[in-house]
This record gives sequence, structure tokens and C-alpha cells, in this order.
Amino acid sequence: MLRALNVILSLLAAPAFAQCEGPSLLDRLTPQDRAELDSVVASMPFSEGLIWEAERDGKTITVAGTMHIHDPRFAPIEDKLLPMLKGSDLLLLEMTPVEQREMQEVLGDDPSLMLLADGKTLPSMIDPVTWAALSEAAGDRNIPPVMAARLRPWFLMLSLSMPVCAMGYLVDGQQGLDMTLMDAAEKAGVPMQALEPWDTMFNVLEHGTMEEQLDFLRMGILDAETQQQLFVAMLDGYFAGKVAEVWELSRLSARFIPGISPTDADALFEATEDVLLTGRNDDWILVIETAAAAHDRIMVAAGAAHLTGTGGVLALLQDRGWTITRLY
Repeated sequence: MLRALNVILSLLAAPAFAQCEGPSLLDRLTPQDRAELDSVVASMPFSEGLIWEAERDGKTITVAGTMHIHDPRFAPIEDKLLPMLKGSDLLLLEMTPVEQREMQEVLGDDPSLMLLADGKTLPSMIDPVTWAALSEAAGDRNIPPVMAARLRPWFLMLSLSMPVCAMGYLVDGQQGLDMTLMDAAEKAGVPMQALEPWDTMFNVLEHGTMEEQLDFLRMGILDAETQQQLFVAMLDGYFAGKVAEVWELSRLSARFIPGISPTDADALFEATEDVLLTGRNDDWILVIETAAAAHDRIMVAAGAAHLTGTGGVLALLQDRGWTITRLY
């Protein structure tokens, strides 16, 4: 999805963005919220770890949890994964370069796919206070409010999910671990295959009524300071291997959205989890097992949040008889 954001950013003058550093959102949690976070994480299977191995009937799957944003701390992880990738028969990713090119071509040729139809605008569909917050957040990312007003809710939500402090990496073309693995696979001659069609996320996010899509959009209204603190906590947690904690902190962060009760925030996040993670994981398992049946050793690289929990990729593989071992 970061490539989709580039379609917009390439049309805009790139401002200067600060790097993501400073206080962590973990430090702002109440003792009650921190206890809840720790309790939920403790009950989740495969809550920690970025690199795993699944074995069954002589077949091996290396499962790597990635982050889609650049960070200089990736180097030790890359040092572990790249030799394993060179020994793999296939690399499975959320998107390969083929799907990325297809997406960029389609969105570049038909920007209307990102825009509301029939002359509708977001300010006409939501209350003024919410639109003011969304407009400010879009402006912080160098997206003019007049353009943001015409974007489909799902696309603006994706744009706002990128913290301001991380936009500099995106504008400079610095990508996350997924891209590093793609480049390495191309150089090593390791074939690549997508876990899903490139438009899967678009179709998933457009599913449901317009009001439901607007509810998802409201999930992106964190003030810039809070979002940066969340991102600092998420990156620190990722490099510490605390995958479940990172995801559950995202859930708790929804409680910082103005005008949304904790109950409504939790409900919105659960709906988001079902759409973005659980459903897609279920679909991916067939693709992964089909690929494993045709190859002795494959690597699966996907966002780290897809690994953890009872509906995560690792638990789903374990349910199907794969022996799961954490590496490193």
C-alpha cells in the first residue's frame, strides 16, 4: 500500500520530515491499560519473534515478520534472512514487483479509482469537527485538503496511517524489509509469488457501506504527536520481537481518538482486525501450503502482525500439522 501512497506523493512537492524518535506511547498508558495490554499479550500464541520455521513431511517454510517502513535497524535481521532466502526455492510476499507495477499502472492510468464518485466529497458526509481533524492530518502529510476531500475513505485512511515522521523515508524512496527481500530475490534468482492479488486490500477496504468506511477513516484521526509516539513504540517493539504487543498497542491507541468511546474504539479495531488480518490470513494458508507442496523450502515474508495470535499464520500452520520453531 505504500506504493499506492507514492502515486499521490509523486504529484506533490516533498517537504522536510523529521525522523521518528522521542517519547513512546507506552509511557502514556494508564496502569490499567498497561495491565490490560500485558494480560492480552500473555494469552496470545506466538506473541514474540520475527523469524520462524515450520516443518512437515520434509518440507520447510521460513516465516519472516516484516515492517513495511524503512528503519536503519533492519541490518541484523537482513543478515539472518538473506542467506536463508538464497537457499529457498520460492519467496512468497504480500506483493511482488509484478503486482506493484500493475497497481501503479492502474492507479496512474485511472486516478478515479482513488476518488469519490458523482462529485461527492468527504466534508459533505461527515461532521465539521471530524473533517477539520482529517483536513489538518492530511495537510501535515502534504496532501492539500481540497484533494483529501475527494479521496475515497479507504485511501485517505491509508494515507493517514503513515506517521508524518515516517513520510521522509517514503518520499526518498526508502522502503521496508519486504523491498530488501524482493531485491535480494531478484539478484539471487529466487522466484517470487504474491500471497494475494494486488487489489485485495482495495476490495477489502471498500467492502461495506459508506458509513462503515467512514468509521474506519475515523480510526486515523490521531493527533500528530500521539501518532508519532505510537510509531516510536511500534518500531521499538518490532525490533525487540514483541509482535503481539505492537498490535495490541495499536488497539489501545484507538482510545486516544477524540470523540470515540473506549467501547466504540475497541469495536472499530476488532472490525479492522477482521478485515486486514484474520480474513487475509485464512486465504493465505491455501496459497502457502500449495507452494510448499511444490517446493522443498520456501520463505514467507509478510507484515509481522500477520504472525501472531490464534488467527495468525503461525497458529494456522500449526493447526494443519506443521511443527513451528522460533529462530534466533
